[in-house]
Formats: sequence, structure tokens, C-alpha cells
Amino acid sequence: MKRVAVLDVVGLTSGLIGEYTPRIAEYVSGGQLSSFKPAFPAVTCTAQSSYLTGRAVEEHGIVANGWYDREAAEVKFWKQSNHLVKGEKIWEVLRARDPEFTCAKLFWWYNMYSSADWTITPRPAYPANGRKVFDVYSQPMGMKEEIKGELGDFPFPSFWGPNAGIASSQWIADSARWVEREKEPTLSLVYLPHLDYCLQQYGPDLGDERVSGELLRVDALVGELLDFYDERGVEVVLLSEYGISAVDQPVHLNRLFREKGWITVKDELGLEMLDCGASRVFAVADHQVAHVYVNDVSLVGEVREFLEGVSGVDEVRSAPGGYSAERAGDLVVVSDPNAWFTYYYWEDDVVAPDFARCVDIHRKVGYDPVELFLDPELKFPKLRIAKFLLKKKLGFRAMLEVIPLDASLVKGSHGRDDVAEGERPLFVTRGRHEVVTCAEEVADRIMRCVMGDV
Repeated sequence: MKRVAVLDVVGLTSGLIGEYTPRIAEYVSGGQLSSFKPAFPAVTCTAQSSYLTGRAVEEHGIVANGWYDREAAEVKFWKQSNHLVKGEKIWEVLRARDPEFTCAKLFWWYNMYSSADWTITPRPAYPANGRKVFDVYSQPMGMKEEIKGELGDFPFPSFWGPNAGIASSQWIADSARWVEREKEPTLSLVYLPHLDYCLQQYGPDLGDERVSGELLRVDALVGELLDFYDERGVEVVLLSEYGISAVDQPVHLNRLFREKGWITVKDELGLEMLDCGASRVFAVADHQVAHVYVNDVSLVGEVREFLEGVSGVDEVRSAPGGYSAERAGDLVVVSDPNAWFTYYYWEDDVVAPDFARCVDIHRKVGYDPVELFLDPELKFPKLRIAKFLLKKKLGFRAMLEVIPLDASLVKGSHGRDDVAEGERPLFVTRGRHEVVTCAEEVADRIMRCVMGDV
């Protein structure tokens, strides 16, 4: 078997490779590039699950980054147990072929309790006093302390939120080098999320200096890894999960459902909370795709007809079958190319839930890209953040309410599987490979690289 490192450069597409990505462009020019139809929905958890199992969503069950648990009557986003992903994983297949095969899975999702040999993933600690302490989780458990001892703490604020930036991808790259030097895995899976941030904030406009500057940063980081792995005789695969489309139309499905009388909202200390279990219809938004759950099954036809007339909605699909049927919405809605779905359900920002103005990826009933922004209406936001950090350091509970409620700020999104060629995900190898046409073929191509069949 050959040793291979797969660099998942999120958001990388052929339309972005060029002047501002000289190292990536050089690598592509010396090898072969496949751009392929993305997973559906084209979001991180679904795409990665297809890549690592070779299965479609109906089989691996990861219908989005989060979904509604019908039994618990709760929306659950960004869960981490690898047991959620059904089907045999590529490292299990390769290990069965050669017992000496090993795999390091670094910051790819569903990384807890994985059967990979070495894993590391973001995982805060939540003490009983309500604080949130940033940390990572690793297998073996003690490996995180060894890595942190050399690299320092993982820069969690740069992994998501208004301060998201290159520091988190740099730390992940450094941890990948540490694992390579210490463990020499046969297969390394390395997640580099950096482009996701600026492209959602500003859109994929290469004429925007903010975008071109971030492209240069991630290109330099990828270049460092290419050199490092080349020196150690490790073959590199460049991979991405989706491209980012320019958007200018947020669509508030839950507000529209509320106008129809289908949403149930409860008052909690003067703020509004969506009661999913008591609602007749509600949406779990995830970028340009939304799963619509219809608790009153008699309304399915009416809801479909209503959605087909909503501005910004391109398509209404039936729920996928197989294992996904338990998790998916009764209807799956796809936005127009220039639109995306919010989770917003309140009609007046005064009664928006307290977590709406916070970075809180678990309590919102949908993905919220507005968490990448500081509220432009706040005076002295850095002072507010400093006060919050001081309270946190002293052990006090505090709310960091700095996120705006203006969805129009978001300029880039993803999730559609019908996208232009220049916005499709990529699979790039130095040598020749059988062309990749869809997300489910990525697993086979990675295994062929390891087996030397390229």
C-alpha cells in the first residue's frame, strides 16, 4: 500500500484556482483534476459521509448537518458520534485487506468513537456552572495533550464565528504534521475549513480583495503541506466538498409557516422559542436546503403546494428513502441559486431567543451563517468581547451577544447539487485517476490511491 494524505480544502473549486492559488494551480497542472456533482445536500456532514463510505444518503443516513429527532422532538445539529454514519468506512475496508494499514482522521466530522486509528476533533467541555471551555477530543485520549503540549491550545474562536480565520486551519495542518512524524499513518484525512468563512461572508468574487487575500493564505498553507508530504514520500489528494454560490436572497420559511398558523411558539421569559413538537409544520434550514417536517400529515399536499409558490424556492423534493427516512423531513426544499434558507421564526427582533445573537450551533433550529459577522450596530464590540472573556476567565457565566439578526449580510451559500461547472467540488491527484463523476465515487478513488491503482 502507498501512503496517502487527503487534504479536504473546503470550498475549493476550479473557478477559484488561478492567480491567487499558485501552489494549488501548480499541483493541478502536474496531475489530473475531476470536478463532480456534489452530494445532496452539498453540506459538510453529508459530503464527508458519502466520501468515506461510498454510499448515497439513503444508505449512510446523514441527511444534512443536523435534523429533527422525531422521538425526542428536538433538532440536533453537529453531533459527533461516528455511529451515526451507517456503512463500512474506507479505513475499515483497507484494514481488512492489509492489517498493517492505519488511518488518521483529523478534524473530519463524526470523529468521536471512530474506528480510525488516530482521530482529533473539536469538543468543548461544559462544566456544571454553565461555562463553555474550548478543547479538542482525541483517540487515543492522551494524544490531544501531547499535541497541545507542542502546538498549544486549539484556537477555537478561529474555527467558527466572527473571528473565524486561518489560525484554525494552520493548527489543524500543524497537528497533521505532528501525527505524520509520530505515527506515519497509511492514510491521513486532513480537514482545512478556511475558505468556507470568507466565501460565505463575501461571496466567491475574486475581484474582492478580502476573498483574494484569503485564497493566498490557504494556498500558502496547502503549499506547505504539499512540500512536507512530498519530502516524506506521501502522495497527496486534494479534495473539496462543495463550491460557494453568490447569494442575495434569504428565505425565512418558518416565518411564512407562522403566517399560515402552522408554527407553535412558546414564551420563555419574554422571548420566543419554537416548539417543534407542537408545531404542525416547521423547517430545519441548512444553507440552500431545508428539511420540512409535517407533524400533521394531512397537510403534506397543502404544504408542498404552498412551498412551490414561495419566492426563492427552486424545487420541492420528496423525502429520501432507506435509512434516511427516519431523519429527513417529509419534504426537502431546494433554494434558487441566489437564495438560501434561514432558521428565523420570530416576527420582531425584540423577542428573538437569547441564543439568536450568540454563536450557538446546537440550540438553533438550523444552520446560521450570520454567526460569521459582528453586529455592525454594536458600539465598541471588541470591548464587549473583552468584558465577556474576563468574566469567563474569572469563572462567571455570561452571554456574548454580538451576532446580528440581519440575514442580508450573507453573500455566499451552498447545498444545491445542480451547480455550474466552476462551482463543483474537486478531486485532484498527481497521477492519473479514473474520472470522479459523483460524491459516492470518491471513496473508491481514495482507496485506489492507497492500493496504488492510479
